[in-house]
Amino acid sequence: MKILIACDMEGITGVVHSDHTNPEHAEYARFRKLMTGDVNAAIRGAFDAGADEVVVSDGHWNNHNILIEELDPRARLNTGTPRALSMIQGVDEGVSGVLFIGYHARVGTPDAILDHTWSTTRVAGLWLNGLLVGEIGLNAAVCGHFGVPVLMISGDQSACAEATALLGDIETAVVKRAVGRMAAECLPPQVAQEKIYQAARRAVGRLRDGSAPHPFRLDPPITVAVEFIRSEMADAAAIAPGARRGPGKQVEFTAGDMLTAYRAFRTLVGLAGT
Repeated sequence: MKILIACDMEGITGVVHSDHTNPEHAEYARFRKLMTGDVNAAIRGAFDAGADEVVVSDGHWNNHNILIEELDPRARLNTGTPRALSMIQGVDEGVSGVLFIGYHARVGTPDAILDHTWSTTRVAGLWLNGLLVGEIGLNAAVCGHFGVPVLMISGDQSACAEATALLGDIETAVVKRAVGRMAAECLPPQVAQEKIYQAARRAVGRLRDGSAPHPFRLDPPITVAVEFIRSEMADAAAIAPGARRGPGKQVEFTAGDMLTAYRAFRTLVGLAGT
């Protein structure tokens, strides 16, 4: 049984400010260490529940945040950029289930630490077949394309609530309770990481006993609609072949499957930044 741990940074233990997640800031070094600790807790839980393999996909910024010298040696690390599947690199390689560690809520969510969807400077909203999603929904839908269920999530209470509302009865580890975009009541690392360990162990155990949630699948064709922050971003994104302007600052693209829709989304966001 192979488990993929897909990790971001905004939902990591103790993170409440962009200084904590920005490699150019002195605080970042502290929090990449805590990120590694949260991931190690999930690795331990997965192996203790019977996983045979664990692969970690580093999914924050340019995808090289985890301290490999401190990573549980039983796991392997997908790191660096660009990668075809970015935050969930490796999900197409015989994975049985995915654990989302350190995830955050979609852009516009109240009481959510550093809420955003893919890009804080470009994306104001994302819809898949009319369903408003963030990175949780986007990545879960790509996992579903490969028939892989999301089993658990760790992050603040808003990220965990978003995941359960969309994906059903998955395991959650709430490591902080946000009271704004950059303020939260945080658990100490040893307490938070124990919660992550227990949730990961339960999640992988449910995969073994057949009670895990089903993969999150959307019926094709898949229409991606991206609302950009500024009109000129939508102008630039609409240059993509097959793209069309929607209402306001939206650009839409319809694809035959979720993987193509995901690639279209990344292309539109990339063009918007040129």
